[in-house]
Amino acid sequence: MRTVQFGLYLFLSNRSRKTCPHIEMMKLSFARYDLEFKVPGGTSRGVLHTKETYFIKLESDGSTGIGEVGLFRGLSHDDRPDFEARLAWLAANIDRGKEWCLDRLHEYPSILFGLEQAYLSLKAQSTFELFPSEFTAGTDQIDINGLVWMGDKDFMKAQIRDKLNSGFKVIKLKIGAIDFDSEMDLLSSIRKNFSAEDIEIRVDANGAFSPVEALEKLKRLSEYELHSIEQPIRQGQYEKMAELCESSPVPIALDEELIGLTQSANRDALLRSIKPQFLIFKPSLLGGIKVCNHWIDLCKEHKIGWWITSALESNIGLSAIAQFTYTLNNPMPQGLGTGGLFTNNISSPLRLEKGALYYDPKVKWGDMDRLFGE
Repeated sequence: MRTVQFGLYLFLSNRSRKTCPHIEMMKLSFARYDLEFKVPGGTSRGVLHTKETYFIKLESDGSTGIGEVGLFRGLSHDDRPDFEARLAWLAANIDRGKEWCLDRLHEYPSILFGLEQAYLSLKAQSTFELFPSEFTAGTDQIDINGLVWMGDKDFMKAQIRDKLNSGFKVIKLKIGAIDFDSEMDLLSSIRKNFSAEDIEIRVDANGAFSPVEALEKLKRLSEYELHSIEQPIRQGQYEKMAELCESSPVPIALDEELIGLTQSANRDALLRSIKPQFLIFKPSLLGGIKVCNHWIDLCKEHKIGWWITSALESNIGLSAIAQFTYTLNNPMPQGLGTGGLFTNNISSPLRLEKGALYYDPKVKWGDMDRLFGE
């Protein structure tokens, strides 16, 4: 396990405290943490063995707030050389206030979401209960899809069998890493035993198809009554993606296409141009709660379906996303099943059971102090 910890205390002068008694001393610290996969995760971009993430801690007036900055190397808009320098900048400027800091982090969506979490946590009665609800009370659950990672045919078939035996009614397969015919055989094996009414199948190509071959592959995939396909071609090809959304027999969900759209006008322009059937929101990659709420408003305006997915955060970030998701009352199964992927995850009240995510308030969270060297 590798962790790095930084911190900075910010003090007000005696005079400032007297003239501005409402201003509190604030400390922000952050620590890097490398999550280790139990089994390497295969995607069309390669195989993942570890996942870098960061935790931030706010301390003010005797209270503590925790948030996760879920940087995703190679995918996050804020995957840039000055990333840790920006966290240090945030520590140095945290005394300027919540809104001042949030307004200057639009180009750093994972930091923005982590700071949103930390402020919610700071004000919460319980550090990790950001959105109190029936979910956090343990009396309701969130239905989720079962994720099947890329790998050889036998490995993927074993994962499918495990997900079905675990009670999942929605299976999501990562495709695009092995030959297409083998992937078709896997889909065929599911449909031979389960109808579309029994098991919903979603696939995620992560942009693996070329624009030339995409439509033909989508036609072949449609034989298996798929719910949807995520990002069939690489993001940024608006004209071609619009053509696919218009003509594809399989509904298309945009995922990576949304990353980097930090200006609200660009989001609306994307939807008017491409006209997708679904959008998938990953708060760590899009900029957090406020940004996701804006996307959801646009979906209502354009009559587009949507669901929320985690992006390989630890249980800290996953819990925040799940709690936020529950408040939105979206009946579709969500993509929140990544908490069990890591050997060194933070222990939490989250648990998976029969295709749903639960929060057991009787289970304690793991010790966060050790991550900050305390």
